[in-house]
Amino acid sequence: MPQTDDVPLTQRERILTRVYADASEVSAAVAADIAALIRSRAEKGESCVLGLATGSTPTGIYNELVRLHQEEGLSFRNVTTFNLDEYYPMRPEELQSYHRFMFEHLFDHVDVDPQRIHILDGTLPIDKVPQHCREYERKIADAGGIDFQILGIGRTGHIGFNERGSSIESRTRLITLDRVTRLDAASDFFGEVHVPRRAITMGVGTILAAKRVILVAFGENKAPIIAETVEGTVTPIAAASYLQTHPASSIMLDEAAAAQLTRFSSPWQLEPIDWTLAVIRKAVIWLARMIDKPILKLTDDDYNEAGLQDLVAAHGPAYEININVFRQMQDTITGWPGGKPADIKRPGDRRRTTDSIYPKRILIFSPHPDDDVISMGGTLIRLADQEHEVHVAYQTSGGIAVFDEDAIRFVDFATEFNHLFGIDREQTASIERQMHAFLQEKQPGQIDSEEVRHVKATIRRGEARAAGRHCGVEADRLHFLDMPFYETGRVRKRPLCDADIRLIVDLLEQIRPHQIYAAGDLSDPHGTHRVCLSAIVQAVRRLRDQDWCGQCELWLYRGAWQEWGPDVIEMAVPLSPDELVRKRAAVFKHESQKDRALFPGIDAREFWQRAEDRNRATAQLYDKLGLAEYEGIEGFVRWRDDG
Repeated sequence: MPQTDDVPLTQRERILTRVYADASEVSAAVAADIAALIRSRAEKGESCVLGLATGSTPTGIYNELVRLHQEEGLSFRNVTTFNLDEYYPMRPEELQSYHRFMFEHLFDHVDVDPQRIHILDGTLPIDKVPQHCREYERKIADAGGIDFQILGIGRTGHIGFNERGSSIESRTRLITLDRVTRLDAASDFFGEVHVPRRAITMGVGTILAAKRVILVAFGENKAPIIAETVEGTVTPIAAASYLQTHPASSIMLDEAAAAQLTRFSSPWQLEPIDWTLAVIRKAVIWLARMIDKPILKLTDDDYNEAGLQDLVAAHGPAYEININVFRQMQDTITGWPGGKPADIKRPGDRRRTTDSIYPKRILIFSPHPDDDVISMGGTLIRLADQEHEVHVAYQTSGGIAVFDEDAIRFVDFATEFNHLFGIDREQTASIERQMHAFLQEKQPGQIDSEEVRHVKATIRRGEARAAGRHCGVEADRLHFLDMPFYETGRVRKRPLCDADIRLIVDLLEQIRPHQIYAAGDLSDPHGTHRVCLSAIVQAVRRLRDQDWCGQCELWLYRGAWQEWGPDVIEMAVPLSPDELVRKRAAVFKHESQKDRALFPGIDAREFWQRAEDRNRATAQLYDKLGLAEYEGIEGFVRWRDDG
């Protein structure tokens, strides 16, 4: 649902905010704005000065700009660029260098003049940095100022590396990074200990001096800070809030990042609305949670005091509203996610008594080799127990998330195994020596050799097979796709390409599933889930004219990061205490991710703990709303093709 320029600010939004269906639409819109500016300046014989950001957020923008250059002739010959920030110290050739990032994602692929590229220098002696910062400011001024500044946003509200407490007058300078910022960057550096403690950044004042500023954000994890930035007060605690003072600033979001804005979370607080069934359900659950009452105990007074008089007037009294929403919630709960066979009936089961196709062919997509059991392990086990033909497709190898120590341990095991059975002793010993030498000399963040990558991928495959056996999935129904976009050996990945989508298409045509399950959470730290879901959606769209595909259901689960809200869950699969224990055991099969994962994100809990806490919290929420009490619940939302 793209917003347009004539959409006014709501009464609570203090910055012009546009929301799009997904990250790709946002990226395309921002790139189109930049391209229009470049072309209009070129027609006048003028230069265009861009302020550029790094990280996972702007990569889609840069990919689209590269496409516009290569396919539509967009020239960057009149463009001057200034980058927001750089870690300090940092050499340009290092994997985490923003200098390297910009060349890999943009500059190497367009016709920009290298003399017009400006990136802060992370190699200078500390006593030379202040002068470098002053010169950077002077170069911006000499270029006529920044015409178009792109920003991302950190969880603390920082823009650039302007941490909490940064002044609105601050200029380019060396800054000490907040621990939260360093934790967020830890996976890029293979551990927090390797993250630089300082960075050089444009100041808030430098950013606000740009003629136009666009802040871009994606994913559910950005929703809280976006709501604070857009609807909160201006405060040095969140530097992004200073954008409220800029006359030409705007924020562009996907729906997930916009979820906590009032117009999405509780639009009835702003203006009269159309009370659809979905909005009524959302409002009733919002009210029940706000005043801590079960749905069936809400009264007319509760609705009126919360500003929901219009709802009661249109659909009341309260009892009628309550019972309708309660039944909707009750109907989401099913112990038969794949449907019931005709010979099993339960009195009062209003959701689904029997299914015309039973058993079904089920295809579960897992972005990494453990997302299936972490995110929907209970449902996976249930589907297998109920004798459906369950397939699991692991979209990426996940090898980058294996510790070097684990690789060494498995190489040692393979060597001993081969010695024990007299298999290629000499060749095995040679390979073992090479791998040991490489891993012992390896620097933090260094790309693994091809041999080591194979070992790490093999470790993840073995763990996935063990988890599959535990869940009752036959070995020949486990599919390892190793999608090309992921296999770089680095945290940063390639753009999604046709070869990635073709792998999904081929598997779908091979299995022709009746149900598909895919990761719908967009908050994983490096966007792998987002890319994997995009590949699935594009593959399904290619096949949608086929009869089997038109009748196939696609259900979205969420992973270790968070659960679907109760207002949007369409299928809630309850788990007993024993089933939650079985799910935990399946997660434990992924031993390389146990105790501490290489890329844990900002949450210190282990993946199994996050999963259990999430499942229990969903069950407790259903219980507090007045539904049946379960040990845990896994929630799903059905994907509908709006494209």
